[in-house]
Amino acid sequence: MASTTCEVKLRRGEPVEKGLRRLKKLLDREGILKDMRGRKCFEKPGDKRRKKQARARSRVARDARMPAGENRRSTRDRD
Repeated sequence: MASTTCEVKLRRGEPVEKGLRRLKKLLDREGILKDMRGRKCFEKPGDKRRKKQARARSRVARDARMPAGENRRSTRDRD
């Protein structure tokens, strides 16, 4: 579970927009936004299980399409 508090202090002369950008990056890195989106509404345990199984099926299918030893980035960056 992600920490629920993040703090970003504005530096002297720093615009608020830049501080917000830093805060968003920090929240994303900590996984807080993802956690909050997941808790936004109740999900039945069976629905959670079905989604988890669907993610696993798509991951297995994706891995079967790729040659062994390669990851997604290396297939895009090949030239």
